[in-house]
Amino acid sequence: MKYRTRTFYTETEKALMWERWREGESLHAIAQLFDRNHTSVRGILARAGGIRPRPRTRPGGTRSLGRRSVLRQATDIQVYFCDPQSPWQRGSNENTNRLLRQYFPKGTDLSVHSQARLNYIARELNERPRETLGFKTPKEKFQACVASTT
Repeated sequence: MKYRTRTFYTETEKALMWERWREGESLHAIAQLFDRNHTSVRGILARAGGIRPRPRTRPGGTRSLGRRSVLRQATDIQVYFCDPQSPWQRGSNENTNRLLRQYFPKGTDLSVHSQARLNYIARELNERPRETLGFKTPKEKFQACVASTT
């Protein structure tokens, strides 16, 4: 069996990683500094007290982290944000993007399309059967749910 060689970082390198992370750089960008995989950097940052993302602000000036805690308290639902540049954490979003690419190539300016055309495409996508719903459309699943409660 082949074993991977263990990656060791000096205290200076660890400090540099932590500083870059606090400045908002992605794990991938930090790992590229050391010619390493981002998972080795993640391990170092996690042992150094957890991966703490920098509080990001929204256009209105409100902090997304503060808004998340308000939402969690109001609804009793745990809220998660995906890491930047991590498409595997955004399955639904990435799947929708893939479906939209059937109609619009990447980089298409949507302002050149009429609202009627955009509505047509949205309706078509929303009325597609979903595997997660047993190959029913969301409308069919909703109607079955409503019918079962009455």
